[in-house]
Amino acid sequence: MKLTHKLREKLWGEDGPYSEVHLIIETRILDDREARKFVIVELNINPLSFEILKKNRKQFKDDLLIQELIDHAEYRGQPFGYITCAFMNEYTDPTVLIEADKHAEYSKKALIKIHKYVMDYLRIKST
Repeated sequence: MKLTHKLREKLWGEDGPYSEVHLIIETRILDDREARKFVIVELNINPLSFEILKKNRKQFKDDLLIQELIDHAEYRGQPFGYITCAFMNEYTDPTVLIEADKHAEYSKKALIKIHKYVMDYLRIKST
């Protein structure tokens, strides 16, 4: 696959793929008070990496996290890419943050694995 300017823009990075893992604390306000807090781990995957991943999903048939990512990610346009939620739980005590952090770590490792595959696929050298 030849990496045209248009395709490079879909990678988000200047010289290679760029994606994000967000660890979010969401506060829900109901009427005039704080109702609940949730801890969320969300992934934003650049469009081109996701499209290559989906096209080649058989390469990841034994990776449950990546298979779920492919199945559940939702496209939100070029600025946001494909978004999926890796974890969401009500913040009831600090152990929820510890669990969320574990999911964030798994998510980072999955994205690095995906990026390595995409870089090999597109013959992009690591910077």
